[in-house]
Amino acid sequence: MNLSDFDYNLPEELIAQTPITKRDESKLMVLDKETGQINHQHFHDILNLLNKGDVLVLNDTKVIPARLIGTKQDTNAAIELLLLKDLGKNIWECLSRPAKRLKVGTIVNFSNKLQAEVIEKKDEGIVYVKLIYKGILMEILDELGNMPLPPYIHENLKDKDRYQTVYAKNIGSAAAPTAGLHFTKELLKELENKGIEILFITLHVGLGTFRPVETENILDHHMHSEFYEMSSDVALKLNLAKKENRKIYAVGTTSVRTLETIIHKYDKFKACSGNTDIFIYPGFRFLAIDGLITNFHLPKSTLLMLVSALSTKEIILNAYNEAIKEKYRFFSFGDAMFIK
Repeated sequence: MNLSDFDYNLPEELIAQTPITKRDESKLMVLDKETGQINHQHFHDILNLLNKGDVLVLNDTKVIPARLIGTKQDTNAAIELLLLKDLGKNIWECLSRPAKRLKVGTIVNFSNKLQAEVIEKKDEGIVYVKLIYKGILMEILDELGNMPLPPYIHENLKDKDRYQTVYAKNIGSAAAPTAGLHFTKELLKELENKGIEILFITLHVGLGTFRPVETENILDHHMHSEFYEMSSDVALKLNLAKKENRKIYAVGTTSVRTLETIIHKYDKFKACSGNTDIFIYPGFRFLAIDGLITNFHLPKSTLLMLVSALSTKEIILNAYNEAIKEKYRFFSFGDAMFIK
């Protein structure tokens, strides 16, 4: 399979620059993954599209204000670091820009409260840094850091919370699990009242989710690993749902990657944590999920490959072309799709 097989033309004006006023009033495309039939709804209509006993699995990761702008201690040159993964003992994996200005031993100053020392350089702009700070790190990041909005969003975010899901809990992501941005607390309550089972897992979104594919043969692409976790209570409930043949729907590609990683490794759901570099593309055999709530993804991205695997490349690209025709909003702050 070639990278060019997953390309499509998107008018720039359809890239959502700001969140919609009310989260659950975004458009929702409902797609039959077998037939390709499309219906146009609004996100709050998900209440009528799910049945009692269905299971929704959401990613409760919380985004860190992980984008830091500082200066090199020796030259005052501007440096940007995006904190990707906490490796322990104040060591962080970061994406750096411009990486060529950094070498092992470089000190980057962010304020009198926070510095970073480069301790290792990797490929693709990745560096490992030791954070040097006084006080509580997350409080310092709240003060100094910016939300790590994707590069295609050019407008400032007025409310930081709009790049968090309403159920965000476990701190550690470098990007939001954007399919979950459409849910309100009221909608989640209505779903529970209808008898929809709502379960939470964690995957901290890092480089693996949003790194572009740069190899024409997609099988040559290397996925970076991301941390995931599932509790014993959630594993128990998911295994019961499977046994009772109830539908399991993932909210977001990060939830899919977590669920499929676990079930392919253990042949069932199990309380566990670890790192996954699972790469899902057409031909993949889904064992965990029956459907997916997701946003519209970038051309040539691993996420577009994942949703294509759940249906077919032809059905998904046809749905994307329909979304363009109907003026859907695309990407992180855009509209949603329910593949069932």
